[in-house]
This record gives sequence, structure tokens and C-alpha cells, in this order.
Amino acid sequence: MHRTSRQGPLGHIRVLDLSRIMAGPWATQILADLGADVIKVERPGAGDDTRAWGPPFLKDAEGKPTREAGYYLAVNRGKRSITLDITSAEGQDVLRRLAASSDILIENYKVGTLARYKLDYKSLRVVNPRLIYASITGFGQTGPKKAAAAYDFAIQAMGGLMSVTGERDGLPGGGPQKVGVPIVDMMTGMYAVAGVLAALARRAETGQGDYIDVAMLDVQAAFLANQAMNWLLSGKPPARGGNRHPNIQPQDVFACADGYLVLAVGNDGQFAKLAETLGHSEWSRDERFVTNPARVRNHKELDPLLRAEFARRARNELIDRLESVGVPCAPINSIPEVFADPQLQHRRMLRELSHPVAGRVPQVVSPLNFANEPLAFDAPPPLLGEHTDDILRELGLGPSGGV
Repeated sequence: MHRTSRQGPLGHIRVLDLSRIMAGPWATQILADLGADVIKVERPGAGDDTRAWGPPFLKDAEGKPTREAGYYLAVNRGKRSITLDITSAEGQDVLRRLAASSDILIENYKVGTLARYKLDYKSLRVVNPRLIYASITGFGQTGPKKAAAAYDFAIQAMGGLMSVTGERDGLPGGGPQKVGVPIVDMMTGMYAVAGVLAALARRAETGQGDYIDVAMLDVQAAFLANQAMNWLLSGKPPARGGNRHPNIQPQDVFACADGYLVLAVGNDGQFAKLAETLGHSEWSRDERFVTNPARVRNHKELDPLLRAEFARRARNELIDRLESVGVPCAPINSIPEVFADPQLQHRRMLRELSHPVAGRVPQVVSPLNFANEPLAFDAPPPLLGEHTDDILRELGLGPSGGV
């Protein structure tokens, strides 16, 4: 099969994307940004579920809503879309041909589904022993819950994240909260990318592909990180603490006279500079506050002192003063304010790509910058089946009728 060459460090790699929703498409979009030729396989007539997860929907040149929801547009940049009915013999044949010429396959079907069509790793490695095959599921390929469906929200709850996210019980707004983006989906996609790239590096040595089993619940447990270790070392289950950091103080959200800021003091030297800036250098000599462990133990005494000082100061003026002496802090920006930030604009994180229906489509691009292999953001999220005939021709097949 002819290979479409793209700019970037993975320009020589083809990825077969049999995933939908978020975790898998997030992984394959990262690979597409890195230059891989990503072929997205979708159901005829319907496509990826997220195409319909709106409003909002992208508007066409006349201002009318298209079939492209914002959710879909956020995770499918740089791919080519082919529609295939994998329940048909013809669709299965095309998929095997694609797998034979691909380096990586990423899928997130329920356990056992692709095996019914002989499209699982065991079957496809016969046609391509070099294939790296990653399966993303809620609970993995083994275990008592392997057949259960899962969504990000449920895994945030089941995996302990919501038990440490949100304000403390008894306070206004207290109770468990989910993270404001589908963080388990995104982290699962990131782990999947790390896995397939590791397998790709290993294949360069052995010539053999591999199979990678990625479970969302496993991922959530893995990135409990310091909160899990705090429990393992102390025996005390971490509790919700609002925005207050459990191990480093002072780190919290503070109300100023005209808005909110985040303070993220990370060491004793920064605390001394904070105290001096606030006109209370004696705090850095107080035995209750002189070291970070002391400040963590005595945060109930320190917190009201800080809040009283912050409340009588203007936010931006205080941020400028703290930044000038190296104390980490930041305003709490809205999403529009994020993309209005001069630093983010300088880094060109928000761009517009040409789109066949809307004319232009906004995209928040990859944060990776390569000196020798710069990334090219030249392909928008594809229309449903937009590249079906092109891909079939590359396989030496005719038009898509019946596939």
C-alpha cells in the first residue's frame, strides 16, 4: 500500500485507528500531530459517536451548523477517515489489508468484539508480525470486570480521583467533584502513546511487534501518584482538601480585593520572600512557619494570616510583586483569558486550519516543539468517510460501494 508521507518525527509511520470517543482518538491525534499517517475507521452513516456530541457544532460558510461537534473536532485533527462495515466480509478484508501495511493499531472495542471478526491481535499478527496493537478498555482484557463498559466520569469516581477532588465536607460547595476535563480518557491516551512508541523502539531492535493492554481504571490508579503514596506511607486515606495542597504550604486559592489568584510556594526560601513582600518578614522566623513541614502542621494558624493580607490587595499588583521576587503565583483565568495570554499567543497554541465545509476550523495544537522535525498542522479533523475512496485506491481496490 502506498504510504502518505507527512512532516514530523513519525512521518514514516502508519496508524490504523479503530477507536472512538476520547481515550483512543486522543492517542491517535497525538501520533497524527507527530506526523503519522492515521487512518480513522468509522461506521458508515454514523461515524465516531462524538460527531453528534453537541452543541456546539462547527458552522459552515453560511453560518449553518454542520455535523461536526466540538467534542469530535478536539481529538481528530490530522487523520484520514474511511467508513467500513467491519461486520461484513468485505469490510473485514479491507481492514486486514490496512493492518498488513500499518505499524500501529489502536482500538477500544469491548473485550472479545474484534476477535469475533478475526481482527484481534492474534489474527492480525499473522498478516503483519511487525504490527504494534494497543487495546484500550475500561478495565483491561482480564479480571472480573473486563466485559463492563466504562466512561471517564465513572472511572474518576471508582478510581479514587473524586475522593480527593473538591471542597471539604461541611464547607460551602463541599463534596466530591470530577475534574473539569475528561482527564482519565486523556491520561489513558497518553499512556497508550507511551506504550506504542516504546514498542516501536523495541521493534527496531527485534523486528517484532507487540500487544499492549491499557485499562482506564489501571491508569487512574497509576496517576493517583502522591495521594496514593501518602496513604501507603501513613495508613490514612487522603481526603478532599479543596485547593489546598496536602504536602506543601502555602499552596491554595486566595481571594484578593478584586479577584482570585493561586499561590504555589514550593520551598522555605520562597516563603521568606512571600512574607517579606506582604510586610511580615517575622513569619519566616516563626517556629510554626519556618519550614515546610511546620507550615503543613500549622496551616490553620498560617492560612487566616495570609488571607487577611491578600484580601486588602489588588490581584494583578500583588502578582507582579510576587513574580518579581520569584514567588510562584498566577491568576485564575477563564478559557477565553487563557487564549488571550500573550505567552500562549507567542507559542501559537491556538491556530486555524483550512476546512472543506466551514472554510476554517480552530484547533488547540500539540505542545511539542521539535528543533529538527517541526510539526505541521495541515489537516483538519476529517469529514465522515472523506478519504474512503483515496484509501481504497491506495490498496488497489475500486470505489467504496458496498464496503
